[in-house]
Amino acid sequence: MIQEWLKKIELANSLGSLEDVRVEILGKKGVLTAQFTKMKDIPNTQKKAFAQNFNEQKAKVSEAIENKKTVLMALALEEHLKLEKIDVTKFNMQPQNGAFHPVIDTLDKITTYFQNLNFSVEEGPLVEDDFHNFEALNLPKYHPARDMQDTFYCKDGAVLRTHTSPVQIRTMMKTKPPIRMIAPGNVFRKDFDITHTPMFNQIEGLVVDKHNKISFANLKHVMVEFLHHMFGDVEVRFRPSFFPFTEPSAEVDISCIFCNGKGCRVCSHTGWLEVLGCGIVDENVFKAVNYENVSGYAFGLGIERFAMLIHKIGDLRSLFESDIRLLGQFR
Repeated sequence: MIQEWLKKIELANSLGSLEDVRVEILGKKGVLTAQFTKMKDIPNTQKKAFAQNFNEQKAKVSEAIENKKTVLMALALEEHLKLEKIDVTKFNMQPQNGAFHPVIDTLDKITTYFQNLNFSVEEGPLVEDDFHNFEALNLPKYHPARDMQDTFYCKDGAVLRTHTSPVQIRTMMKTKPPIRMIAPGNVFRKDFDITHTPMFNQIEGLVVDKHNKISFANLKHVMVEFLHHMFGDVEVRFRPSFFPFTEPSAEVDISCIFCNGKGCRVCSHTGWLEVLGCGIVDENVFKAVNYENVSGYAFGLGIERFAMLIHKIGDLRSLFESDIRLLGQFR
């Protein structure tokens, strides 16, 4: 009888059929279990031998089932892996070159341009104190730029810097003129729409030298040449404006690159696009850093703004969404 059971176990060709054999032999109504119920009818003198023989048979059957189960599980796993196997020879995907993100590419292009003009690249902390972010830049306590709607304030009175101008203050406080520097980096403001994000990238420049060595004409020449480098043969105009840290101040426009200055929806039918702000450094800024008998000019621009114009991207937020459909165009 035991040989017949072992034969059935050996012939089981799946985990399901093996389970059927196990139930047939060891189940509650199995043949081996049925034999054990006969023990009550066996004389006491033979019960010990009967029980010993029963346990030996049960042990052999159980061991054979476990061994067969191990074999069948290995075969099932092998079959499953075969079904999931991928024939890599069916794929012929050509490797694709990566590309710089348009913001990084624009930042590198701007930085390289000014480095070639012997401007140094300076950096500063993202979390600033009131003096460097506001006071030293001629932004007194009552100025609208301090409004809570614009600035991220920390509990200890510190702020997330709203511009990279604090880097200019830090550079002047540790360096004597002449100074030619740019300060690229992240800045933060409470704003989020099609043309604004809470975090964006700015680059600001500063030139300081002896009194009367720096004029608005110097600034204008550098800005015009820079904008021609970035946008090609565009017209450039300077409009009087106001910034607390420069006087006189100007906003700089270029002729619309989408309609060539004829007027379109992008330029609000004016033919002009605002691209940066600039001006002659206010005397109060120099007083804050203990500079005397010097003059200088400063300028600032948004990297994302330039990237959108150069690559004609309609929504600023798309620059931060990592959409492959957008980024793939810059390979």
